[in-house]
Amino acid sequence: YTKILGVLENIPKDAAYRKYTEQIVNERFDLVKKESDVQKLQDKLNSGQIEEVILQAENELSLARKMMQWKPWEPLVEEPPSNQWRWPI
Repeated sequence: YTKILGVLENIPKDAAYRKYTEQIVNERFDLVKKESDVQKLQDKLNSGQIEEVILQAENELSLARKMMQWKPWEPLVEEPPSNQWRWPI
């Protein structure tokens, strides 16, 4: 979780991804620091087995690094087509 938080520090504070991810990661990290019993930690996290929670954290770290490259908080390079969200075309 500390690695995820480290990457999030490089994302603007007002970016939605940072705000919501930071909140979830901090909540989970606090539980990890407070609870040493794995079974109780699994119950409190309510996200599956601890191995799954670790995998989720690894995936979130990977996504956070990709978000740093993609920079979705920056303005669009060009305006999207007016019918972009219309269906059927």
